[in-house]
Amino acid sequence: MTAGFPAAAAALRRDKAALAAGALEATIAADPEFEPRFDEAGLRRLVHDAETLIERLAMCVASNDGRWLAEYAEWVGPILRRRGVSQWDIAAVCEGLRKAVAPTFGPDELAVMDRSLGAAIAVFKKNGRLAGDSHKRNALLKWLYRGV
Repeated sequence: MTAGFPAAAAALRRDKAALAAGALEATIAADPEFEPRFDEAGLRRLVHDAETLIERLAMCVASNDGRWLAEYAEWVGPILRRRGVSQWDIAAVCEGLRKAVAPTFGPDELAVMDRSLGAAIAVFKKNGRLAGDSHKRNALLKWLYRGV
């Protein structure tokens, strides 16, 4: 866990709560329809999820390896489905996390962060297409396949 940037990872862990709140604010600012989908308890859970994403991101930055966040994205899918949270919403939180964390990093740390978050977003979006995810479907396709 020292092959990458352990000082930047320590800074992420130290400011985890503020960065998670900033990530959720950036997500809500980017998509005005995001906030009405969740109640107050749901938003608090999303802040906690963002803190967990930051912890995994810190592991990626410290080790210079993006697999920690991508593997977490694979593992957390069933839990998100059980809670009724779309994986596309968590991908949006990852984008908000990218915007919240970017000003605190240098160019080398930023490259590791972009690779790690990009891999996690790809996993969330791929798994969000599977049956059981709670995002809004295409109305025409829903109508066409209603009898199947």
